[in-house]
Amino acid sequence: MRGWNSATRCCVYTKVVEELQPNANPRPAGPALRFVAAALIVRNGQLLIGQRRPDQPMALLWEFPGGKIESGESPEQALARELEEELGIRAIIGPRVTRVRHNYRHGGAVDLQFFAVHEFAGEIESRIYQQVRWVRLEELTEYEFLAADRGLIRDLAAGKLL
Repeated sequence: MRGWNSATRCCVYTKVVEELQPNANPRPAGPALRFVAAALIVRNGQLLIGQRRPDQPMALLWEFPGGKIESGESPEQALARELEEELGIRAIIGPRVTRVRHNYRHGGAVDLQFFAVHEFAGEIESRIYQQVRWVRLEELTEYEFLAADRGLIRDLAAGKLL
């Protein structure tokens, strides 16, 4: 190693050691986790649900209004923003009812927080949905919901929440 200074030896050694190290995580990375806030908008014993449009992923399935929590937003802030964008209402976000984490078969993953909404201002407009409906709790199981919502639907229909 004559003519090599200590910095050269260090770099060569580090490169060789890094090349010899086994991959610490040989499995592919898991699905990206999206954080979402959703509203259980209650009025006269009914909940508001929305049906996805035919041109959207998971077309024509039913869901609760809400959407992605953006960087720097609390779940409540995100939900208030989404309800204004999707339905044209200014909602008072109530307490968190439940939280659900779901991995979809196609690889997506979602962390959903559901909040009660008992008060809002404005008239509901369906800005992004095929249609919106007010549905009694016991009727929820008659609708085909997103897979992530199905456990919640059973609990709501059974009167376990709200």
